[in-house]
Amino acid sequence: MKISNIECYPVWGGGRNYFFVVVDTDKGVYGVGEGGITGRELAVQGVVEHFKPFLLGEDAFRIEHLWQKMYRGGFFPAGKIAASAISAIDIALWDIKGKALGVPVYELLGGRTRDRVVCYPHCQRATVEQLVENAQQHVAEGWKFVRWGLSDSIGGDVLEPGRAVRGAIKEFEALRTALGEDVELCFDIHTRLDPPDAIQLCNAVEQYRPFFMEDPIRSESMQSLRVVREHVRTPLAVGEQFAGKWEFRQVIEEELMDYCRVDLGIVGGLTEAKKVAGWCETHYIKLATHNPLGPISTAACLHLNLSSPLVGVQEQPRKPGTALMDVVPVQMEWVDGYLLPPTRPGLGVEFDREAAKAHPFQMAELPHLRREDGSVTNW
Repeated sequence: MKISNIECYPVWGGGRNYFFVVVDTDKGVYGVGEGGITGRELAVQGVVEHFKPFLLGEDAFRIEHLWQKMYRGGFFPAGKIAASAISAIDIALWDIKGKALGVPVYELLGGRTRDRVVCYPHCQRATVEQLVENAQQHVAEGWKFVRWGLSDSIGGDVLEPGRAVRGAIKEFEALRTALGEDVELCFDIHTRLDPPDAIQLCNAVEQYRPFFMEDPIRSESMQSLRVVREHVRTPLAVGEQFAGKWEFRQVIEEELMDYCRVDLGIVGGLTEAKKVAGWCETHYIKLATHNPLGPISTAACLHLNLSSPLVGVQEQPRKPGTALMDVVPVQMEWVDGYLLPPTRPGLGVEFDREAAKAHPFQMAELPHLRREDGSVTNW
């Protein structure tokens, strides 16, 4: 089964773009994948176009071989943009293989280790009261987790650390009081704090039993993450910005995280994510797959989690079947806070190319944050 075509579909989903790749074969079986790096979709598409000439005519079943060829074939190791392109193609190849063999992808990854995968939504708020109300609505729908992120009460494009930390502590207290002990709280610092502020926040909210504190500091320095790790006892979740197993190496080997936020749209697809997951298992680190993307990423994350022995939770911003239904008319099934195993072959989704073309790419930039003095800080 030879690769006959590779086509990119950057799709405007209303407020943001999604990046899909379809791989066709000479047997008529196609696969669909999704890449990450939101806000830089055209750069990822450019890398796919570079890959296309040497992938056409290749055996679509040789997934590991093609992964190595894409990652290492350009002499320079793949960074985040190239790894995102590899991710989309790799996921599509797994979809092809599952369809061709008539089995769901999780069967190719070793079979199911669990019957369902718990997931968490994104809670929205402008005030503490609105956050509590939105979280209660999610719990009433059946979600077992809630998630929200660090922000500044001033709003807009300003984030001042001290004020944001004080606000987060109040939010933790309000949510734990309102939701009780059975609902898990996931908090995303989103790399917006430096070590002293991150340490202060993690220690202050320990009493409210967070499921994890995500990305407490920027991802560039593992030495700084080690400092945070040495000073806090709350579980830490790290890894959504890492491209490839090598970027995970130190944080796994030194056990600097409790939950692995591997992003299948950035790390290198299912091929690389499965390796990272196995490595995490040797250090008792559970998966908390990063999935702020679309329905294809949701499906890929679900298949990885269904086949992995150590899974904490899967990110799921909203219920499947509530967005991009014309582009991806068959999506994963969600019941009472869990994603259920698909029975259809491959990823278990369908992709409508004409519908995707009806939502063409629109230039959009992610928000930018600054300190009150005008200096740049992480969004």
